[in-house]
Amino acid sequence: MRIREIEEKDNRTMEQIIKRSLESFNLNIPGTAYFDPQLSNLAQYYKEQSQAKYWVAVNEHDTAVGGVGIAPYGQEAGICELQKLYITPEAQGMGLSKELMTVALTFAKEHYAHCYLETLRKLQTANLLYSKLGFKPLERPLAGSEHNAMDTWYIKELQ
Repeated sequence: MRIREIEEKDNRTMEQIIKRSLESFNLNIPGTAYFDPQLSNLAQYYKEQSQAKYWVAVNEHDTAVGGVGIAPYGQEAGICELQKLYITPEAQGMGLSKELMTVALTFAKEHYAHCYLETLRKLQTANLLYSKLGFKPLERPLAGSEHNAMDTWYIKELQ
């Protein structure tokens, strides 16, 4: 497996990975990434934003098996958001989430003071990883949250 920036050819695969993952947790509901308008064109979406990138983990056939993004968070100066961290079931348990997050957080440190993320309490494996990587829980979402189905929020100081 290797990690590279997303390309146009990865859009459909990542959309399917994200949607299938959310469906597996019965999270194909409004207020989650499932209905994000940019989901079918992540490569272009992240290229169009300043200080934003999306990376994919690819197998030996250069097929995406997971991904993660960093983008500015709303109007908050100095805060980015870790977005759309999803891995196929077949590629889980190999440390790819941690590898993807390491790449994303290294990029984030170059441009931001803090990294924010939103998730769900029931995604226990993800929450454990966020804690291990130094994210601190918040009592409520930051202002401007678009994913109102989320019930768990974290922030990490990057400097």
